[in-house]
Amino acid sequence: MPVHLPPDEARRFLETGELPAPHLDVIAAMAFHAAAAGVALGVFDALAAGPRTAAALAAELDAAPDALGVLLEVLAATGYLERATKGYRNGLAGRALTDGYGGTLRFWHDVITGLWGGLEHTIRHGERAADFYAWLPEHPDTLERFRNLLRAQAGWLAEEIVDAVPLPPGAARLLDLGGGHARYTAAYCDRYPGLRATIVDLPSARPEPLPERVTLRHGDLLAGWAERDQDCVLMFNLLHGFPTGRARALVRDAVASLRPGGLLLILDRFPGEREGVAGAAFTRAFELNLLHTQGGRLHSPDEIAIWITDAGGTPPARHRLDRSPGHALLASVRGPSGTRPAGPRPRSPRADQ
Repeated sequence: MPVHLPPDEARRFLETGELPAPHLDVIAAMAFHAAAAGVALGVFDALAAGPRTAAALAAELDAAPDALGVLLEVLAATGYLERATKGYRNGLAGRALTDGYGGTLRFWHDVITGLWGGLEHTIRHGERAADFYAWLPEHPDTLERFRNLLRAQAGWLAEEIVDAVPLPPGAARLLDLGGGHARYTAAYCDRYPGLRATIVDLPSARPEPLPERVTLRHGDLLAGWAERDQDCVLMFNLLHGFPTGRARALVRDAVASLRPGGLLLILDRFPGEREGVAGAAFTRAFELNLLHTQGGRLHSPDEIAIWITDAGGTPPARHRLDRSPGHALLASVRGPSGTRPAGPRPRSPRADQ
């Protein structure tokens, strides 16, 4: 984490420019690697039970005492640990790594160290230099962390989403595109006992045991799917993995999968939502990761709205989520078969790709 600077030092780095502000990023990058090593070694989990000396931790974690001592000093200097009478204890940031964020930090550490080389190639040529979904199955520990991250996010948001937008009366068929962990689909099935659902996702998708009313079918969404006359289609955290042209085609096909009056729901992270400074910075860095490792983008709600209405859906309502201010839920209803909503609309701000 960024070091806590006293006011005079902060002023020299961040206000006057007397000291180079990017040096703080160098320190933060080193701290990021050190923290990931600490999670992997079990440092923070061990200290959750109470302070330890370096020697006691080394014996407990089967680590070289001198080397571990160097790591602990880095973690103390950057705020992850605090020095105590009996050695070291977790600081505020260190405690976060024992409360669930440790797996998230290791996932991002795996991705950034494994895939962010060649970033300048992506920017210079406008084409991705890595392939996240081809790389992921080759790194099973990272794959499991990714699954856990998605499950945790869905578990946190599912109730709010189901409350925010009810399904059409008498809904019986739901199609979840790319929802392999099944948390959102299961939440809707729990709320609507007469609902049956199909999830279409890549072969790497491995949900927890599925409710008996949910079917998982493996497939490449870009190759299309057979399901039609659906009462609801979910596209949750899906479109950002694709460039504009492919994302628009997926929206078109999703609307075509609905019966007239069926409901399209799109959940995604959108720039400009109510995030704060740190949230906005993460959103922009997340988009850079999408561009570099998947060829994806964060498409704006206005842009997606155009795709939806072009495909025959109503202009979507936007539902902001209290539990994740950087996300929003778009809800649209398919019009009568063969019709499109009337009225003027703006041109798409981004050319097809």
